[in-house]
Amino acid sequence: MYSRADDGFGIIHSLEVTGANEHELNAGGSLPHGDEARVFDDSGYRGINKRREHQHRNVDWFIARLPSATRQLPEGSNLARAEKIKASVRAKVEHPFRTIKRQFGYAKVRSRGLAKNANRLYLLAAFSNMLIGERYFSA
Repeated sequence: MYSRADDGFGIIHSLEVTGANEHELNAGGSLPHGDEARVFDDSGYRGINKRREHQHRNVDWFIARLPSATRQLPEGSNLARAEKIKASVRAKVEHPFRTIKRQFGYAKVRSRGLAKNANRLYLLAAFSNMLIGERYFSA
């Protein structure tokens, strides 16, 4: 499962379900909807900005360093602070998936087939968006 969430509200705006044998970068090209100004991703997405499908995008890429490289940064340096900011934004974006895993019990994917798992994830993502949106848009 690969997804994008809004860094302001934390609402999931795109979701793609693929087999476990497909790399994240292959699915990453179809997820951005085109209105993003910033993209925050983990170190698995290093090099995504060099791919052909992203050359035309006017996006600021904030891709985390590898954990081994982050540990070697001097504490308090500008690069270490930048990594901390990237991690804090990604934590907000990852919150809907905590809801899907813990509150809705989807921590372990069952072998039901890709289509059934995808339908279930789309439904759970919508429920998660409703819970998150309730905080911001309740009357």
